[in-house]
Amino acid sequence: MRDLRGAIASSLMTFAAWMATTGPSLADTGTVHVLFSKAGIIAAVGNGTGVLTFRGRQYPFDVWGASFGATLALTVNEFVGQAQNLRNPGDLAGTYTAVGAAGALVAGAGAARLRNANGVVLVLRGPRLGVELSASLARVTITMR
Repeated sequence: MRDLRGAIASSLMTFAAWMATTGPSLADTGTVHVLFSKAGIIAAVGNGTGVLTFRGRQYPFDVWGASFGATLALTVNEFVGQAQNLRNPGDLAGTYTAVGAAGALVAGAGAARLRNANGVVLVLRGPRLGVELSASLARVTITMR
């Protein structure tokens, strides 16, 4: 009986190690460039466009977002960064949520780290032009064109 349990435990550990090493190798990283504008008081809405560069090809997408909280915003943001854990370009599509704070007066810098249900993680940074002071919950939706 002990030998059977040991064999099962050993098999499960081998399978878990195999899954841990094969899963990430299937995923890849792409680069993202997003132009996004936002306006609002208390609740802010924004939209924009972007391009995912993945495995040598470019895929355009649209971005729509809303935030709610202590917000005063009229900004234009240009973000660049990475889309991590992509298996195909369609994985980028989905809803991302984030809690954060931001500030800009005429010019500043912004950064974001967001994750969707497909496991894609966006790590973005870039300049912000306009006026913004916020501490809010944001929801961003990306749709592929």
